[in-house]
Amino acid sequence: MINLSDTQRILLSNATQRGDGSLLPLADTLKPGGGTAKATAALIRNGLAEERVTSDPAAVRRSEGNIDYGVFITLAGGAAIGIDLAEDGNGDASGLSVAVAAAPAATPTPVGPRAASKSAAVIALLSRTEGATLPELITATSWLPHTTRAALTGLRKKGYAITRGKRDGATCYCIVEAA
Repeated sequence: MINLSDTQRILLSNATQRGDGSLLPLADTLKPGGGTAKATAALIRNGLAEERVTSDPAAVRRSEGNIDYGVFITLAGGAAIGIDLAEDGNGDASGLSVAVAAAPAATPTPVGPRAASKSAAVIALLSRTEGATLPELITATSWLPHTTRAALTGLRKKGYAITRGKRDGATCYCIVEAA
């Protein structure tokens, strides 16, 4: 279960009360600034919220050129606060049909990385039947050894089941498929 701060709970709770699931505008009890910005960034990083294109000026978080982006609650975000958000068929919570869930999910579901990212490359190597050794992961990512090991820890925190074994005398890491 993910530990949420009070600010994160308020952001997610208010998003469930909006038709589009937007975290913005902020609730009256929250002040704009570093605390809400960090809380929002953490929600996005943990897959509890996502950035999407928006046309609502009140929901804009940032703009790139003439494209506005807002932050919206995900199905996992609703589950984290004990609310079941019905899917709209696209896999997101933009429809926001709300029903109270019996209990939030006990373990986080793995959130996939961006395509063509170093994290995606690590997951691809670890998903092979033979897994990957630390030197293979370092070569694929150009990361230092301690950064590569930290990435493995981060994947575990995101819900991936990673096992460690031996292959040709070297430590080998592999993602275990859920049963």
